[in-house]
Amino acid sequence: MNLTVTTDEWTGPDDEFASEGPSEAADSESSEDDSSHEANRGRVALIATPIGNLADLTLRALERMRHSDVICCEDTRHSLRLLQRYAVGRKTLVSLHDRNEDRRINEIISRARSGEAIAVLSDAGMPTVSDPGFRLVRACIEAGVPVDVLPGPSAVLTALAGSGLPTDAFYFGGFLPPKSGRRETEMREALDRTCTSIYFESPHRIARTLRVIATLSPDRPVCVARELTKKFETYHRGNAADLATQFENSPRKGEMTLVISGKPRRRSSE
Repeated sequence: MNLTVTTDEWTGPDDEFASEGPSEAADSESSEDDSSHEANRGRVALIATPIGNLADLTLRALERMRHSDVICCEDTRHSLRLLQRYAVGRKTLVSLHDRNEDRRINEIISRARSGEAIAVLSDAGMPTVSDPGFRLVRACIEAGVPVDVLPGPSAVLTALAGSGLPTDAFYFGGFLPPKSGRRETEMREALDRTCTSIYFESPHRIARTLRVIATLSPDRPVCVARELTKKFETYHRGNAADLATQFENSPRKGEMTLVISGKPRRRSSE
């Protein structure tokens, strides 16, 4: 079954979602569902979604989506696959991305004030973290609209935990700049920190970025986490020089998260 969203707002019939979802989908007419929906009225929920493996969706996230009236999606077509997988049911889908967030804010706040339950999803991970939603959250706070955060999958924490690098303190810099000069400046700053640094990087630039690190600090421990939670998930660990050569000789595709060890801390003299 193919579903295509051609407008900014879409409402689909229950059976379109249920046909590919589990048979035990919640009955929207039950008193328990009515109570859950009532508790969510007038609230905006930021819901973390899977970063690759759809099975990573939390039970709390699923329940909240099922009891929402409106689901704001970074890409409605992308989110439809998740909603179909879990038979979420008939919902109004509203696009919310970098290019339209400012003009969507008043509409979403108005819907919440009218008593609708709102959910906000990004394509992967937590909304607002290198994704749209920050300006909406700020506006909701200023308008007195309650905001709930439902934690879940995170590429940042997954890469950090699997990197084998220190986790006691870390810096997340989001997506690295595409321009080489700014990227080198960012790498110099990362190498000067005493904490671990984490970035998202394009597969087309990862080899060049590793070479920059290798030129500045060849023995610095680094990790490239690729395709996290997906079938071809791989952790590439080693020093910067070795990984730069590895990626130059064998280019790799997929989503990349770069983890860089901080420089050793100086021990205070007693």
